[in-house]
Amino acid sequence: MNEQAIDRATLEADVRWFVVVNPISGSGKGLDDFPLISKLLRDNGIRSEAVFTEHRCHATELTVSAINSGYRCIIVVGGDGTLHEVVNGLFIQQVVEPEAVTIGVIAVGTGNDWIRMFGIPKRYSEAIRAIKEGYTFLQDVATVEYEESRYRQVRYMANVAGLGFDAAVIERGMQMRSRGARGRSLYIRALVNTFFRYKPTGVKVWIDDRLVYNNLLFSIAIGVGKYNGGGIQQLPEAVADDGLLDITIIRPMHWWNIIFRLKRFFNGSIYTIGHVIHAQGRKIRIESSPETMLEIDGELFGVTPVELHNVHRKVRVVVNRSFLATLG
Repeated sequence: MNEQAIDRATLEADVRWFVVVNPISGSGKGLDDFPLISKLLRDNGIRSEAVFTEHRCHATELTVSAINSGYRCIIVVGGDGTLHEVVNGLFIQQVVEPEAVTIGVIAVGTGNDWIRMFGIPKRYSEAIRAIKEGYTFLQDVATVEYEESRYRQVRYMANVAGLGFDAAVIERGMQMRSRGARGRSLYIRALVNTFFRYKPTGVKVWIDDRLVYNNLLFSIAIGVGKYNGGGIQQLPEAVADDGLLDITIIRPMHWWNIIFRLKRFFNGSIYTIGHVIHAQGRKIRIESSPETMLEIDGELFGVTPVELHNVHRKVRVVVNRSFLATLG
């Protein structure tokens, strides 16, 4: 990992942060906990203006507006999906290069997988301490091209994208949430429910224009981060600024193969499972028959065919000081 990727943010005392708050993140924690978060920001001398999102993709609109108004420091109070929208706003605006804007995250979501990569604590006071200390890191992202309503669409991925079982679990979770299901166990319930219904799909995977997989697929994850699914370490060898996308392909397996190896999905040893394949590349293309759903940073977006390209060191994010020790 390039040491130049680490920089101490030169944040002057009079810097004003634009705070994007998702009130429905974490089953309403964004709204319920923001008075405490706001007080902690003031107590730490962080001047800010907060705006609440009102609909899907509103965080993207707010980010573009904030940058156009002169803000260069943005705090996300939300989950991985809110961060995803803010990152996409960075690439829509035309005023400055994306890396000229610093993004900090105070996680109130349910999965909170992006913060795990960079050591950002879940405790609000500690996350705000990291923002005040101002250690930043230029991370890679990826463009993701996919099919939606018969049109090609493009979005930017900040953490991990998934197809197959991964996306099916998120769809099931959305269905359960629409019926009133809530709580931290929602993802686990959706996962178990989906597992016994999901049928593998025939998939072709190209990495840097070379066909590497042509078979039935259970699940596939592509990312610059290590974690998805609320703490599953599905891409344990991912490095967030190496210019590469990591990919984990999971071939179909019986439920007992997962149960007896479940710990390996969380402790970084997933690649010791015989049904799991690891690869890396700058460009990844995935086709399937029939088409399969795509999730990006925990949100559903269209279907295959999908193509991803690494975008090297383009988003400046606040990291915890402890993250620096992992760089070696």
